[in-house]
This record gives sequence, C-alpha cells and structure tokens, in this order.
Amino acid sequence: MATNISGVGQRARRRIAIRLLPFVMTMYVVCYVDRINVAFANLRMSADLGFADSVYGLGVGMFFIGYVLFEVPGAIIVERWSARKWMARIMISWGAITILNGYIHTPRQFYIVRLLIGLTEASFFPGIIVYLTHWFRESDRAKAIGFFYTGVPFSAIVGSLVAGWLLPARWLGLAGWRWLFILGGIPPILLGLVALFYLTDRPRQAAWLTEDERQWIEQELETETRAKKQVRDYSIWEAVRDWRVMLVAMAWLLSLMAMLSTTYWLPTFIKRLSHLPDRQVAFIGSLPGVLGVAAMIINGWHSDKSGERRWHAILPAAAAGVCVLLVPLASQHFVIAVALFSLACASFYSYQPVIWTMPTLILCESAAAASFGLINSVGQTGGVIGPYLVSYLNEKTGGLTAAFIFIGAAFLLAAAVLSFVRIETSVGAPKSVKALKPTPAEQI
Repeated sequence: MATNISGVGQRARRRIAIRLLPFVMTMYVVCYVDRINVAFANLRMSADLGFADSVYGLGVGMFFIGYVLFEVPGAIIVERWSARKWMARIMISWGAITILNGYIHTPRQFYIVRLLIGLTEASFFPGIIVYLTHWFRESDRAKAIGFFYTGVPFSAIVGSLVAGWLLPARWLGLAGWRWLFILGGIPPILLGLVALFYLTDRPRQAAWLTEDERQWIEQELETETRAKKQVRDYSIWEAVRDWRVMLVAMAWLLSLMAMLSTTYWLPTFIKRLSHLPDRQVAFIGSLPGVLGVAAMIINGWHSDKSGERRWHAILPAAAAGVCVLLVPLASQHFVIAVALFSLACASFYSYQPVIWTMPTLILCESAAAASFGLINSVGQTGGVIGPYLVSYLNEKTGGLTAAFIFIGAAFLLAAAVLSFVRIETSVGAPKSVKALKPTPAEQI
C-alpha cells in the first residue's frame, strides 16, 4: 500500500497524521509522566515516610491490579462507542486521583491511591491503539503506533527534568516529591477536556477532511476488513483464544515485567550506583528517553517499509536483555553502566510499536479491540510482579545484581516466546487471503 497511492490518498494520510498523532502522543506523554513520577518521588518519598523497599514495590504493583481489570471492556467501549468520550473520562478521573497522591502519609493510603489511579487509567493504552486502527491502514500502523509510543521516551525526558526541578523544592510546607503528584495531576484534566472537542471518533465524522479524503480512507480500511473476514470472521471469544494472540500476550507480559521494573527502579538504581544528588540522578534518567525516541521511530519506519514484524520485535527485546545482563559487570564503571541501561531502554522502546501491529494482521473490529485489551491486561500484570520482585531481591540479597539478572532474563524470554509466533505479512494492498490465512504451523 505504500506504492501507487493517489494524490487524494497522500493528502488524507498526511492530514490524518498531522491532526491526530501529535495530540495522542501528547496524551501519552502526560500519561507516562504521571506513571514515572512515583519513581522519581521515591528518591525522597520512602525516606520521608519510612517506607521499606517492599512497601514501595507493592504500592507500584497496586496500580496494575486496578489497571488490568478494565482493559478488555474499555478497549471494546472505544471500538463500539466513542474513543473521544472514553479518553476524556479516563484522563479527567486519573488526573484528579493523581493529585491525591501528593497527600499520602501511610502505606495503606499509598496502596489505595495507586489502586484507584490504575482503575481510572485502565484501557487508556489499548483504547488509543484501537483508535489508531480506525484511522491508519495496516501498512502505516507501525509508524503511527511508533509516533504515539514516542510519548514514553519523551515522558522520561520531561519527567526527569521536572523531577530535577521539583524534588529539592519545599513550597507551602510540602516537600518537592508531593508537588510532583499535585502538579502532575493538572495536565491530564486539561487534556481530557480538550479531547472532548478535538478528537474525532471515525473518518466519516471528520469535517477537517474533504469528502474525497474521507471516502478514500474509509474504503481502504473497509477493504482490509473484508479481506480478513474472507479468511475468518473471528468472534471476540475466538480472538482471545487464538494461540498467536496468547503468545503475543505472554511476550508482552515478560517484556513489561522487565521494562516496568526498570522504569520504576531506574532512579533508585542510578542513585545507589552513583551516590549522586537527586537533581543529577533525575537528569541522567532522561538519557534513555533521548535514545528511545530515535530508536522507536527508526524501527517502526523500517518495519512498515519492509513489511516484516516479527524480527523487528524479537531483536530489540533480545538486545535489551543482553544489555541489562551486562550491567553488573560494569557496576564499578558508572558511565558504562548508564550507557548499557540507556541502550536497553532504547531497544525496548523500539520493540513496543511493532509488537502491537501483530494482532491487527489477523483480527479486525471488536475482535482486534478485545485482543488489544487482553494482551495489555495480561502484560500489565508484569507491573505487579516485576517491581515487587525487584524489591524482594534487593532486600534479600542486599545488592542489585539479582535484580539485573531477573530483568535481563525476562527480556530474553520475551524474545524467545515471540520467535514462535508465525504471522505472514506482505507489503502491498490489500493483503491476499493466502497471506492472512494461518497454516497449521502458524497456529502456534
């Protein structure tokens, strides 16, 4: 489909990308800044409140317990009702709860607030992935999802810089780490209100496209949907039981277990390896994000250009695992250790947009939406397991080496699981029935 596109098609693709991608990426930046604020806040929070590593690890995990409960229903709501209204509801509610996180004093309060933030934010990510399938063809999706996903590394940059500014502060009798939560809850509320008026649910409702542009994108997406239905029109239940969907979910679980452990413990790791002041630790924490933006865009672009998905996910996950496993060997050389951390994060960032193109190659409409929700809900349980297990390993061993081995091994296992996923792809439109139909070997 990248070849032989009409002038109308080129205009439609460009307008859709310019209109939607910067806004959804900004939403994701705000979302992830709110998530990683707790990692930077922990440079002071646990010491101020007397929290052990296990309290912090469990509190981080409580977010994901709430989060996974509504992934599948939320993704289906976006498909069948309205992404615009659902995203606005999510952002306004999670912003309000985030502000409350700035006023906690006890472990129980920390656990409750983290659980509520997870409940209110649930289905934001799969909902946006579903939303993008309403606007971007299969041959454009890795680039589109990659652009959206740049919100993650950008949030690492923004979050670290804001944390470096706020952590030393003490305003109105409140410590700087509390202001990270209080001020961090305001942007999602504002963006949620804007989303109600700015986002458009479907191309047919887009007054900002011309009539021929609307018809072009609707026809392209409908052609892809018909091609999949000619092979098999999956029900929601059949979609979530498909072996390929389950393998992708398992790979996502393992990789998120590793990445979320890194995300929520990275500032603490840097602090304990370097003993630098909090402001410098926060600045160093932005380096993975800088590399991640470039890696994510390049890998998504090359995956779309080549039409290959599987190896564009396997190799970055494996590279992330190798880099993390090398960190203990470089623990006496702080610059090398930071470089390895940065390369690991950049590799994982480049992996994320590609893996999310896989379900759309075999599923469509509500079945695809359900698979997005299922894969992400399974994966997000890694946020419960990973950070808490890191805290357990830190306390039991009195060092960081065991945590690094766990994180690196989880990345490598994710790559191994993806190697069993067989989904034939092709560049060109529309995909033939032969390209989409799974052979018996491809069923697993």
